[in-house]
Amino acid sequence: MNLLPLRFAAALALSAGFTGFAAHAQDTGQPQLNLPRIELRAGMYRIDTQVAARFAERQIGLMHRSAMPQHEGMLFVFEQPGVQCFWMKNTLIPLTAAFVADDGTIVNLADMQPLDERSHCSAKPVRFVLEMNQGWFQSKNIQAGAKLTGKPFQNHP
Repeated sequence: MNLLPLRFAAALALSAGFTGFAAHAQDTGQPQLNLPRIELRAGMYRIDTQVAARFAERQIGLMHRSAMPQHEGMLFVFEQPGVQCFWMKNTLIPLTAAFVADDGTIVNLADMQPLDERSHCSAKPVRFVLEMNQGWFQSKNIQAGAKLTGKPFQNHP
Protein backbone atom coordinates (compact mmCIF):
# COMPACT_ATOMS: atom_id res chain seq x y z
CA MET A 1 0.00 0.00 0.00
CA ASN A 2 1.41 3.38 -1.03
CA LEU A 3 1.08 5.80 1.90
CA LEU A 4 2.35 8.85 0.01
CA PRO A 5 -1.12 9.99 -1.18
CA LEU A 6 -2.45 9.52 2.36
CA ARG A 7 0.43 11.53 3.85
CA PHE A 8 -0.12 14.28 1.27
CA ALA A 9 -3.85 14.41 2.04
CA ALA A 10 -3.15 14.54 5.79
CA ALA A 11 -0.58 17.32 5.33
CA LEU A 12 -3.02 19.23 3.13
CA ALA A 13 -5.82 18.87 5.69
CA LEU A 14 -3.51 19.95 8.50
CA SER A 15 -2.33 22.92 6.47
CA ALA A 16 -5.91 23.92 5.66
CA GLY A 17 -6.78 23.72 9.34
CA PHE A 18 -4.00 26.13 10.29
CA THR A 19 -4.92 28.49 7.45
CA GLY A 20 -8.52 28.61 8.62
CA PHE A 21 -7.40 29.19 12.19
CA ALA A 22 -5.14 32.08 11.18
CA ALA A 23 -7.95 33.77 9.25
CA HIS A 24 -10.38 33.42 12.15
CA ALA A 25 -7.77 34.39 14.76
CA GLN A 26 -7.39 37.80 13.10
CA ASP A 27 -11.13 38.55 13.42
CA THR A 28 -10.90 40.42 16.69
CA GLY A 29 -14.49 41.62 16.61
CA GLN A 30 -13.27 45.09 15.64
CA PRO A 31 -13.80 46.72 12.23
CA GLN A 32 -10.74 47.07 10.00
CA LEU A 33 -10.43 50.79 9.38
CA ASN A 34 -6.79 51.13 8.37
CA LEU A 35 -6.65 49.39 5.00
CA PRO A 36 -5.01 51.20 2.05
CA ARG A 37 -7.34 53.62 0.25
CA ILE A 38 -7.81 54.51 -3.39
CA GLU A 39 -10.26 56.68 -5.27
CA LEU A 40 -12.71 55.07 -7.66
CA ARG A 41 -15.32 56.83 -9.75
CA ALA A 42 -18.71 55.80 -11.02
CA GLY A 43 -19.35 58.46 -13.64
CA MET A 44 -19.37 61.79 -11.78
CA TYR A 45 -19.47 60.11 -8.33
CA ARG A 46 -16.30 59.74 -6.28
CA ILE A 47 -15.90 56.69 -4.06
CA ASP A 48 -13.35 56.71 -1.22
CA THR A 49 -12.44 53.03 -1.25
CA GLN A 50 -10.62 50.82 1.22
CA VAL A 51 -8.81 47.97 -0.52
CA ALA A 52 -8.97 44.44 0.88
CA ALA A 53 -6.38 42.58 -1.20
CA ARG A 54 -5.00 39.96 1.21
CA PHE A 55 -6.87 36.83 2.23
CA ALA A 56 -7.33 37.84 5.89
CA GLU A 57 -8.50 41.34 4.87
CA ARG A 58 -11.07 39.86 2.48
CA GLN A 59 -12.24 37.44 5.19
CA ILE A 60 -13.07 40.29 7.60
CA GLY A 61 -14.24 42.83 5.01
CA LEU A 62 -16.81 45.22 6.48
CA MET A 63 -17.63 43.06 9.51
CA HIS A 64 -18.37 44.73 12.86
CA ARG A 65 -19.10 48.22 11.49
CA SER A 66 -22.15 50.00 12.80
CA ALA A 67 -22.04 52.61 10.00
CA MET A 68 -20.09 53.66 6.91
CA PRO A 69 -20.10 57.11 5.25
CA GLN A 70 -22.19 57.19 2.04
CA HIS A 71 -19.23 58.04 -0.23
CA GLU A 72 -17.09 55.17 1.09
CA GLY A 73 -16.86 51.52 0.10
CA MET A 74 -14.56 48.52 0.16
CA LEU A 75 -12.97 46.95 -2.92
CA PHE A 76 -12.14 43.27 -2.61
CA VAL A 77 -9.31 42.28 -4.95
CA PHE A 78 -8.74 38.63 -5.82
CA GLU A 79 -5.64 37.14 -7.45
CA GLN A 80 -7.58 35.35 -10.21
CA PRO A 81 -11.00 35.83 -11.79
CA GLY A 82 -13.57 33.46 -10.36
CA VAL A 83 -17.21 33.29 -9.36
CA GLN A 84 -17.01 35.33 -6.17
CA CYS A 85 -19.62 34.74 -3.46
CA PHE A 86 -20.22 37.00 -0.48
CA TRP A 87 -22.25 36.71 2.71
CA MET A 88 -22.94 39.00 5.65
CA LYS A 89 -21.64 37.09 8.66
CA ASN A 90 -20.91 39.60 11.47
CA THR A 91 -21.81 42.46 9.11
CA LEU A 92 -24.17 44.92 10.76
CA ILE A 93 -25.03 47.32 7.92
CA PRO A 94 -27.02 46.56 4.74
CA LEU A 95 -24.74 46.51 1.71
CA THR A 96 -24.84 46.14 -2.05
CA ALA A 97 -22.07 44.14 -3.69
CA ALA A 98 -21.06 45.18 -7.21
CA PHE A 99 -19.26 42.33 -8.97
CA VAL A 100 -16.81 44.05 -11.31
CA ALA A 101 -14.91 42.84 -14.41
CA ASP A 102 -11.24 43.69 -14.99
CA ASP A 103 -12.18 46.65 -17.21
CA GLY A 104 -14.39 48.18 -14.48
CA THR A 105 -17.73 47.05 -15.91
CA ILE A 106 -20.27 46.11 -13.24
CA VAL A 107 -21.35 42.54 -14.05
CA ASN A 108 -24.16 42.36 -11.50
CA LEU A 109 -25.32 43.86 -8.21
CA ALA A 110 -26.57 42.04 -5.13
CA ASP A 111 -28.35 43.59 -2.13
CA MET A 112 -27.34 41.91 1.13
CA GLN A 113 -29.00 42.14 4.54
CA PRO A 114 -27.16 42.41 7.88
CA LEU A 115 -26.11 39.12 9.48
CA ASP A 116 -27.54 37.08 6.56
CA GLU A 117 -25.30 34.10 5.82
CA ARG A 118 -26.82 33.28 2.42
CA SER A 119 -24.36 33.55 -0.48
CA HIS A 120 -24.63 36.26 -3.13
CA CYS A 121 -22.48 35.45 -6.17
CA SER A 122 -21.12 37.05 -9.31
CA ALA A 123 -22.94 36.16 -12.54
CA LYS A 124 -19.56 35.38 -14.16
CA PRO A 125 -15.91 35.18 -13.07
CA VAL A 126 -14.54 38.49 -11.71
CA ARG A 127 -11.52 39.68 -9.72
CA PHE A 128 -13.15 42.69 -8.06
CA VAL A 129 -16.12 43.20 -5.75
CA LEU A 130 -17.08 46.67 -4.51
CA GLU A 131 -19.29 46.83 -1.42
CA MET A 132 -21.23 50.04 -0.78
CA ASN A 133 -24.06 51.02 1.55
CA GLN A 134 -27.29 49.49 0.28
CA GLY A 135 -29.14 51.99 -1.85
CA TRP A 136 -26.04 53.91 -3.01
CA PHE A 137 -25.98 52.41 -6.51
CA GLN A 138 -29.76 52.71 -6.88
CA SER A 139 -29.82 56.35 -5.76
CA LYS A 140 -27.19 57.19 -8.40
CA ASN A 141 -28.98 55.11 -11.08
CA ILE A 142 -25.91 52.89 -11.45
CA GLN A 143 -26.77 49.43 -12.77
CA ALA A 144 -25.09 46.36 -14.26
CA GLY A 145 -23.22 47.45 -17.38
CA ALA A 146 -22.06 50.75 -15.86
CA LYS A 147 -18.32 51.29 -15.69
CA LEU A 148 -16.15 52.13 -12.69
CA THR A 149 -12.87 53.93 -13.23
CA GLY A 150 -9.73 54.07 -11.11
CA LYS A 151 -6.30 52.55 -10.75
CA PRO A 152 -7.35 48.85 -10.63
CA PHE A 153 -9.09 49.18 -14.00
CA GLN A 154 -6.57 51.37 -15.88
CA ASN A 155 -4.75 48.63 -17.77
CA HIS A 156 -7.92 47.32 -19.40
CA PRO A 157 -9.83 48.84 -22.31
